[in-house]
Amino acid sequence: MLIARVLGFLLLGLGGIGIFLPVWPTTIFWIGAAICFARSSPVMRDWIYGRPGFGPPIRNFIEEGTLSRKSKSGALVGMGLASGISTAVLWERWTWLAVALALIICGMAYVMTRPSDPA
Repeated sequence: MLIARVLGFLLLGLGGIGIFLPVWPTTIFWIGAAICFARSSPVMRDWIYGRPGFGPPIRNFIEEGTLSRKSKSGALVGMGLASGISTAVLWERWTWLAVALALIICGMAYVMTRPSDPA
């Protein structure tokens, strides 16, 4: 439980960077933190769930496996941008580019196959 709590705080801190740095993701780190806190610190999990804007989508994803259409769109746009940046940076390194794009495509497929929040 101690390892899960420490990892939860580490992920919470990494996600906190994204609040102030627009290119840094917040939600994915806080999803990981909430999962770590699920048993190690329910109070911290509930604190994450209570954050306006971030909390409800994180709770819905963890507890119900759903994503809102807005969350899906944002994730897919972000992954599309990551694909473009990866292509520009790794253009001469075909193997690394193929690995990067394959991972991004897997992430996109995962997001697209998640059920949407009933709204």
